[in-house]
Amino acid sequence: MNAQPSRTPWHPRILMVPAATAREGAALAAAAAHARDLGFDHLLLAGPAEPARIEAACRSAADHGIRLLVDLLPEPDPAREARAGRDPRRQALIPENDQDEATLAELVDVAMAAGVAGFRAPLPQAVTPEIWARLRARAADCRLLLWTHGLTAERIDALAACGFDAAVASDAWWDLAAPWMLDEIARLSRIGSVLACPEVPFGPRLPEILGGPEAAEAAGRRSLKLAPFLFDGIIVQAGFDRGAPDPLRPDMPAPEGPRQPAYDLSQPLRVANAGFERLETTGRPALRMLTGESGPVLAFRAEETRLVVASRLLDRRLRIDPQPLLARGPDMAARRLVDHPPGTPLDLAPGGVAVLEIAAAPPVRGPEAGPAEAAARLPRIAIEAVQPLLDDGRFAIRRRLGSTLEVEADIFADGHDVIKAVLRLRAEDEAEWREVPMTPVVNDRWRGRVPLDRLGRHRFEIMAWRDAWGSYRADLAKKQAAGVVRPVDLADGLALLRAHGIDDIVQEVEQACDDAAKVRRLLDDETRAAMALVDPRPFASATPRDYPVDVERLRAGFAAWYELFPRSETDDPGRHGRFEDVIRRLPEIRAMGFDVLYMPPIHPIGRTNRKGRNNALTAGPEDPGSPYAIGSEAGGHDAIHPELGTLEDFRALVAAAADLGMEVALDFAIQCSPDHPWLKDHPDWFAWRSDGSMRYAENPPKRYEDIVNVDFYAEGAVPDLWQALRDVVAFWVAEGVRLFRVDNPHTKPFPFWEWLIADIRRDHPDTVFLAEAFTRPKVMYRLAKLGFAQSYTYFTWRDDKAGLTAYFTELSTPPAVEFFGPHVFVNTPDINPYFLQTSGRPGFLIRACLATMLSGLWGMYAGFELCEGAPLPGREEYLDSEKYEIRPRDWNRPGHIRAEITLLNRIRAAHPALHQNRGLAFHTAWNDQVLLFSKTTDQGDDIVLVAVSLDPHHAQEAAIELPLDRWGLQEDAHVTMDDLVTGQRSTWIGRHHRLRLDPAHLPFAIWRVLPPVRG
Repeated sequence: MNAQPSRTPWHPRILMVPAATAREGAALAAAAAHARDLGFDHLLLAGPAEPARIEAACRSAADHGIRLLVDLLPEPDPAREARAGRDPRRQALIPENDQDEATLAELVDVAMAAGVAGFRAPLPQAVTPEIWARLRARAADCRLLLWTHGLTAERIDALAACGFDAAVASDAWWDLAAPWMLDEIARLSRIGSVLACPEVPFGPRLPEILGGPEAAEAAGRRSLKLAPFLFDGIIVQAGFDRGAPDPLRPDMPAPEGPRQPAYDLSQPLRVANAGFERLETTGRPALRMLTGESGPVLAFRAEETRLVVASRLLDRRLRIDPQPLLARGPDMAARRLVDHPPGTPLDLAPGGVAVLEIAAAPPVRGPEAGPAEAAARLPRIAIEAVQPLLDDGRFAIRRRLGSTLEVEADIFADGHDVIKAVLRLRAEDEAEWREVPMTPVVNDRWRGRVPLDRLGRHRFEIMAWRDAWGSYRADLAKKQAAGVVRPVDLADGLALLRAHGIDDIVQEVEQACDDAAKVRRLLDDETRAAMALVDPRPFASATPRDYPVDVERLRAGFAAWYELFPRSETDDPGRHGRFEDVIRRLPEIRAMGFDVLYMPPIHPIGRTNRKGRNNALTAGPEDPGSPYAIGSEAGGHDAIHPELGTLEDFRALVAAAADLGMEVALDFAIQCSPDHPWLKDHPDWFAWRSDGSMRYAENPPKRYEDIVNVDFYAEGAVPDLWQALRDVVAFWVAEGVRLFRVDNPHTKPFPFWEWLIADIRRDHPDTVFLAEAFTRPKVMYRLAKLGFAQSYTYFTWRDDKAGLTAYFTELSTPPAVEFFGPHVFVNTPDINPYFLQTSGRPGFLIRACLATMLSGLWGMYAGFELCEGAPLPGREEYLDSEKYEIRPRDWNRPGHIRAEITLLNRIRAAHPALHQNRGLAFHTAWNDQVLLFSKTTDQGDDIVLVAVSLDPHHAQEAAIELPLDRWGLQEDAHVTMDDLVTGQRSTWIGRHHRLRLDPAHLPFAIWRVLPPVRG
């Protein structure tokens, strides 16, 4: 076969029209004019063309600046055509005889004489590649186009050397995902130019295939916009630009009357053809594919300057971030988007294509390195990964007074020198650091521990340096062991000693009887200690800053709170309880094991919009109102509700609580009744509406018409309002209150809390703030970082095994355990948990056990010990809420659980493992209704094991596994277990055991784990 020499690249824009068009001069002229208008430069007469018409067709096309192509097909045989009953273009040329090369050669000669620009081979499989090669030589001055649809890859490869100028691709069938299209382009490029064919020829039009004009138009626009990047030219059939019936299908009836186009792709066609015309000077751009087969987009880089992104979706819009595409491939990482702002989504219509300009991103030129002298002063010792830290030291971690601060860090230096490190601690009111040595643990990890013996804010840092004597000593010891100590090695040690003024040891070494004695003296501990006293700490490095740690008292992290409304401490709903009534009840509360008495706001209650029973909008004359509507003519946040007593009565209550080892906690609720004195005296502390009214407080779906809120950033609020609120807290601190439950702190500014808490704790570091923040986790954590030592939790809504395990694991491990103090309330005046509404007495015991054993801080609202749970129907609230009425109670009525609560509090008080949130571990119990966990002190000297049934209605059994490995015991260990509920002692052997918990008796069991019995 004689292959033709390579020809110049061809970038044709071809419009196919039926060959019958040549029979009518006006029709052909109209087709040529339309093609020229759309940017085409060739017309193809598809099908057998009459030789007598070809010359006229060439002249008509040339008049419009169009070149003509014709199909290499013989004159059709009408008898054969009728016999086959199908389009003659789909039949083999001479199916019944040998290939008729002469027929095709005659057609070439006639057409060339008429002036055609080239030919299409619509049925290349009909003749041999050798014949095509000879026809190519015969039509040397014309273009030859290969129609590849339906050809196998092997057949295409066989035709590659026949001299075709271009080949037609199968992109009409491509979904922009399958990889075969790129393979086909590569194969066809070996033949010549590759032409796009965006619509299946001789078949249904796009609207029929895609189910409607909208998807068809989107697909057409996408194909046309992509084509100049992927192909060298294009060929489409007449009507493609408007979704018209296929003029090349003789079975397609002509439309009756004027036909509305399904869509209009004329402008996208013009743009695409203009793009192909530019390829005549630029050539097809080199592409780098940036996406795979999956995903909603196709993306590639065209040459160096363009990023092309196409949506594969035809039924909906798509928003993507194009920036990650720039990281695909090593040469893309150095590119940037020119006109598309970083982080801005790219909005693609259905089938949309975006062409984004990209440019080379110049490498960053850094600052001058500076002089070598400055570099030589930089640290040689690295101190990294310091723990524990909170947000890189932005906030303080928390520790208990009397505990030990343990700090770890990666500490290392270049070379092989020995280094030393110390952990340094000072209180904020101290100038001098206390230092304790740090010791290596493993792999350059160091650890240091320092006791905490003062309450309040401290700072710590780490310092490390090259240990000159230690480095010398280590080197000398190695040489001694190897027996290669030289006189110069001894002289080096003596020089170090002299340089630090330790002349007495120098003399002793020099007077030693032999070198071995000299080495022993240089290596002994006395010499090491002497050098440590005068160590100049060469190349000393410290952490870039010191880090805060708050040392808090025990009750900040371990306490049992009892909440009551003092006005309900009465035996008559018509008589308002007073502080003196609360004092009488204190011994009973203390006897249950509670050490904190917490009362909702004790301040004067406003009259305006006062709420009635069960949050009714209208209050009766005897309704006491909500204590959270603070302020009346009797005063505001620094006053006491007259019906509770006087300030002297409150002082008596604080003193009586202290005599019993209890504290009083107050509610700091930053909200005002419309009658609060601040509204009159400081109207600029509030945000007023345009009509002069004020918005009442809301927490949807709850509404508090009796409350208005201050505006922390209102005109006049800074600093006066902030200081006034600080002064309120300071007032009650002066009255002996050190515990404050803060109502809804997450609705007030973060900067305010950080400032107020720091200001109060500066002089009174024993003050503790509890955040009543049932809000988003990150907000709750931020409040804790700002200074709230305690926080309400999601315990109220965690009543299944998986939820409890996951939540308390989070709270008992870093980072949360370093700063977040979970205060587990089993109920509140606002929250009557669904679990308690239907679980009866066993449910209250379950929740009490979980709260007391899982957290160092727990609390309950009065009535819990009586198993009160009557709800508002369908609501997580109490029927006849005490927030709006006085509720006397019979504390001895049948069914109460006071004895069990007393037991749980007694167990808590007796076991240090339960005083903290660290050391919590959950263990295997083969029943989703049984929770098994333990708590262990840091020293491992106190271990408490707890099993709780989560089912308040049925007895539950479970096979359990003791964590013997965690306790340092063998698989067959004999473990002594003290039952802290019954007082009985028993020995458990091995890991596997079985237990049964019956809510009719007691839904929990608690043991102290003792050391194993030695056999």
